[in-house]
Amino acid sequence: MKKKILVIIADYYKDISNDLLKSTLNNLNKKHYSIKILKVPGVFEIPVTISRNINKYNGFIALGCVIKGQTPHFDFISQSATDAIMKLSISSKKPIGNGIITCLNKKQAIARGKKGLEASEAVKVVLTNK
Repeated sequence: MKKKILVIIADYYKDISNDLLKSTLNNLNKKHYSIKILKVPGVFEIPVTISRNINKYNGFIALGCVIKGQTPHFDFISQSATDAIMKLSISSKKPIGNGIITCLNKKQAIARGKKGLEASEAVKVVLTNK
């Protein structure tokens, strides 16, 4: 039976998000996984989207990008999203691959476009070892 995976992608930076999604999908064999993709406006909306769907899927992959600006917003959003994703994973006992990249500039973000592959690989490993 195929494992169900929900990919939640914050598409605020569409070009970066598309690279993250591409590397994720290239790593997931559709013979083994049923994949649904949901888009949200920003990284802050990812945890609540996972929470709403926690009983419908075997695993989750969170994708997005936060780039540091002139205010502390970067720190608050990055930490809040990471903490919420970790709490959801622990409380639900389900894997959530964190493919949210946090960078100082767009050049760094573009260079980390393969982070989706890493997040999807983490989910695959946990689902396989259950």
